[in-house]
Amino acid sequence: MHTLWKGAISFGLVHVPIRMFAATEHKDIAMRYIHTKCGSPISYVRTCKHCDEQAEWGEIAKGYEYEPEHFVLFEKEELEQLGGEKNKEIKILDFVNLEDIDPIYFQKTYYLGPGDTGSNAYQLLMQAMQSTGKIGIAKVTIRSKSSLAAIRVYNQCLCLETIFFPDEIRTVQQVPNLPEQLNVNDQELNMAQMLIEQLSAAFEPEKYHDEYRQELQQLIDRKIAGEEVQVTPEQPKTNVIDLMAALQASLKATEPDQKARKSTKKNSPKKAAAKNKSESATVDQPASKKRTPVKKKEKEPASL
Repeated sequence: MHTLWKGAISFGLVHVPIRMFAATEHKDIAMRYIHTKCGSPISYVRTCKHCDEQAEWGEIAKGYEYEPEHFVLFEKEELEQLGGEKNKEIKILDFVNLEDIDPIYFQKTYYLGPGDTGSNAYQLLMQAMQSTGKIGIAKVTIRSKSSLAAIRVYNQCLCLETIFFPDEIRTVQQVPNLPEQLNVNDQELNMAQMLIEQLSAAFEPEKYHDEYRQELQQLIDRKIAGEEVQVTPEQPKTNVIDLMAALQASLKATEPDQKARKSTKKNSPKKAAAKNKSESATVDQPASKKRTPVKKKEKEPASL
């Protein structure tokens, strides 16, 4: 398992190095929103409604809206200094009985394994809690979130259960239409109690299953087998272009201009005049040389 957090449990002057692991995982089948027009998944971007542009993570800060459209901003370092996450300590405040805590307080469970050192202290704390039947109430900060926690033993392993603070539990008085006093028929009550007794059994978690997830997985398998699938169309090319490809494309794009410029230079008036003069000189010079010997040959017999 992946280590989520490293620290130590402290009670009194005792420190127990530990490593934290997630004890539970969601088995929900993940769904994505798909654009039915083309079959592409919908993406969500961080867009500023004022600038009308996507914001990079480096341009984003946390802020508190103390009144509509008015915020106070916080640097990451400011928030880190408020919590107790830097010391990586799970400080046990009290030891209590587990039955004294109503399940409404519990949030999420983590396994606490022994650290690289301090295995003896880990075993000592676990054995002491088992023998006394007590659990520890502690304070811990995980991912900048301060929380109460209950530390207990589960299957020869220390567990940490994050629990809500009292002011985070809503009062039942906020629930509408609650009866002010119970008024139940005795005969109906007896029958309900008998039914509860008949349905009573030892808790066996392995016999309970997520029927919705199983049925959804079967439906997915049937659709795949029947080829009822939607293929995402080919995505358009991004603006990220290879440098060499960009250079080659630029050279190719300028080839017609280079040819046109060369053609213009060849056909320019100065070039044409120079060319004609050069060609004339080149043709006349050999012609004069050829005619001279012919004239000499014609004159020699006449003198004889």
